[in-house]
Amino acid sequence: MKNPFLIGAKIYLRTIEESDITVTYQSWFNDPEVCRFNDHHRFPMYLEQMRDYFASVIQTRENLVLAIIDKETEKHLGNISLQSIDKVNRSAEFAIIIGDKEAWGKGVGEEAGKLIIVHGFKELNLHRIVCGTSSANMGMQKLALKLGFVEEGRRREAIFKDGKYHDIVEYGMLVEETRK
Repeated sequence: MKNPFLIGAKIYLRTIEESDITVTYQSWFNDPEVCRFNDHHRFPMYLEQMRDYFASVIQTRENLVLAIIDKETEKHLGNISLQSIDKVNRSAEFAIIIGDKEAWGKGVGEEAGKLIIVHGFKELNLHRIVCGTSSANMGMQKLALKLGFVEEGRRREAIFKDGKYHDIVEYGMLVEETRK
């Protein structure tokens, strides 16, 4: 394992390094299937933008963005994050992207999600973690519920994808709910 931060059974999470910014990583954000439910794939993603993102988002204390790595193959499968960490209100936003399609449907998101959520509550002293997804993204909705998020509402017609508007389904989780 190369520089593990959080270790699971089949995967581990580690910092994203400048050497991770490759054409393969870039291709996730240019793939319409990988990005069909998120805000990416509206404009092409360039390597220079990836480097800017690395410097302005990944390397800050307001975001914890980690690479999801397969323990067996050392392959970078995707990224997971707690973003917009609010130290006053003790909250953050959960986000995940699995760019390697071979990893889809294999429990990678659930394992990585559990690792970062436990870390967020226990080590970052968060009180609340939220996430939102397109009403068309059934996979993320199922993942949110598996991880223990509770549906809190929806923002009507809040995202425009595939030529039409979709609602954003909002989820939240409080630290007390993870102790049950």
